[in-house]
Amino acid sequence: MTDATTSTATTTDEQTAAPQGQAAEANPYQTKQRTQKVGRVVSDKMEKTVVVSVDYVRRHPLYRKRITRTSKFLAHDEQNLCKPGDIVRIEETRPLSKRKRWIVREIMQRGVQI
Repeated sequence: MTDATTSTATTTDEQTAAPQGQAAEANPYQTKQRTQKVGRVVSDKMEKTVVVSVDYVRRHPLYRKRITRTSKFLAHDEQNLCKPGDIVRIEETRPLSKRKRWIVREIMQRGVQI
């Protein structure tokens, strides 16, 4: 009697496993994880836009010395909350203007205001 109940339990587990695999394959339009970067706000002189400076470290191909490079991104700041010196997390989004393709997701740390 216990053998019959365990065999039905395994068959139902197998049946439920199959549709889940099919559902994952059936959706070809899965959303891709958007790129996020952490940087420092260097300018907030525009309306609803901030300039975020992101530093990254690379090795020189020949001398193997660490080289710090900087990239600047224009990011959308809807409420104009960011101030220069703030550390923010930006996320990739659709083009909002000619050079603005990032949006401020969170202010991680406030900068010191002098």
